[in-house]
Amino acid sequence: MNTRLETFEYDDAIVRKFVFATALWGVVGMLVGLIVALELAFPAVNLGLPWLTFGRLRPLHTNAVIFAFAGNAVFAAVYYSTQRLLKARMFSDALSRINFWGVAGHHRVRGPSRCRWASRPRRNTPSSNGRSTSPSPPCGSCSRSTFFGTVAKRRERHIYVAIWFYIGTIVAIAVLHIFNSLECPRPSSRVIRSTPASRTRSCSGGTGTTPSVSY
Repeated sequence: MNTRLETFEYDDAIVRKFVFATALWGVVGMLVGLIVALELAFPAVNLGLPWLTFGRLRPLHTNAVIFAFAGNAVFAAVYYSTQRLLKARMFSDALSRINFWGVAGHHRVRGPSRCRWASRPRRNTPSSNGRSTSPSPPCGSCSRSTFFGTVAKRRERHIYVAIWFYIGTIVAIAVLHIFNSLECPRPSSRVIRSTPASRTRSCSGGTGTTPSVSY
């Protein structure tokens, strides 16, 4: 009986890239957090520069730590453990690298922009309510494609619980983005009518009432 030994290599290069990005954004985020914490006790730390005020640096700190630092750490862990649990190399090296550089570019562009937007008044527009034209949707498509492609070509027949957790997380995030982007415009039926009693009387001691509202 002849047995053939199949050999393959894991793609650890993509894991190292995400680990390096994790360390880099961890240093940046925690350094900014240290400056923000010092400004709470010593406001003069900002040196009077508008770009170093608490309101500008606080969004940069939270996004750098939560999304850039933790996000890259999650990608590194998923790419490392998925290959070991499925006994297979990632489905596409090209998609993995598009995912990495897309995420890196997204954080590089969005990080400084949040400092500029922090002091601006918020408006009810698609660009100010959490939606943005960012490279994250293509990156998400690449990461989902390479993950499910790896699941399809796995050498391990059994799917471990961790893989099911990854699948559930991917599906939940996709559904969240889909429903968060839905818009259901609805004409307003609220009509404000002004009556003579609602008009403000003379300024010499007169009082005014609020307009009556009818639906």
